[in-house]
Amino acid sequence: MGHGIAYIFAAAGNRVSIYDPDKLALSSVVGRISEIFELLEQPPEELDNIYIFENMENAIEQAEVVIEVIPEQLELKKALFEQLILNTPQETILATNTSGIPIEQIAKDTKEPQRILGTHFWNPPHLVPLVEVIQSHFTDPKIIERMLVLLTSVGKTAVHVKKDIPGFIGNRLQHALKREAISLVENGICDAETVDLVVKEGFGMRLAVMGPLENSDLVGLDLTLNIHKFLLSDLDTSTEPQKLLQAKVQAGELGMSVGQGFRSWTPEKAKEAKVRMWQYLVKAEKERRAK
Repeated sequence: MGHGIAYIFAAAGNRVSIYDPDKLALSSVVGRISEIFELLEQPPEELDNIYIFENMENAIEQAEVVIEVIPEQLELKKALFEQLILNTPQETILATNTSGIPIEQIAKDTKEPQRILGTHFWNPPHLVPLVEVIQSHFTDPKIIERMLVLLTSVGKTAVHVKKDIPGFIGNRLQHALKREAISLVENGICDAETVDLVVKEGFGMRLAVMGPLENSDLVGLDLTLNIHKFLLSDLDTSTEPQKLLQAKVQAGELGMSVGQGFRSWTPEKAKEAKVRMWQYLVKAEKERRAK
């Protein structure tokens, strides 16, 4: 994911310094970024904005912003941010790309927690426009504004998550839908294929152009209220992962990688689904850039 984020800033004309303790990953990163330029039919000259470092301190010593993309391990991130604080100017924004760890937990024991915020890029970051910018109660509001301006300047859709809650905004919405979807299958209402079809061929078709609250305003809040009065009490309210999901994981039915998850997958079907998603995202990003 880091090379995709590096592409975003380099393509917009910013100098980007990259450090990775994994020598193999570091040696291949320019090639991987070059493939993104080719994929999106962008002029490769901006690759000259990429600088590779084998030493982290040298990479970050003059940085205006540092974005870490290390594994989702709290202690690992806390240790890294201590080093970032020690080796960067005080005005440098320090961002974590965590998709789940509360920003407060990362920042609270550091010497300068006010410099730390979350930037949740969605994968793949060079194709999905959204970035959630998350503040903890430690975060200086001024750096939130700086980050929102910076991300907007490089073509991202940056949103401000004002409270540091688990899942931020996008993952809370996504997993609320998944919870109900799994419940429908678990309770024999329909099979997994039907759930996916209802989303893709039904309300999902309008989600890319009209969000759920936009749609509520379109149909009328009185209608939304009336539906909620009889429907909400019947929706799934599980506070633990459903038994169906747990049973599938315990049985090794992990999804496309093994040929069985909620649905059955041949290698050909799995490849077709991945290609279909990839082509859709690439087409959407090219169209967005052309506007």
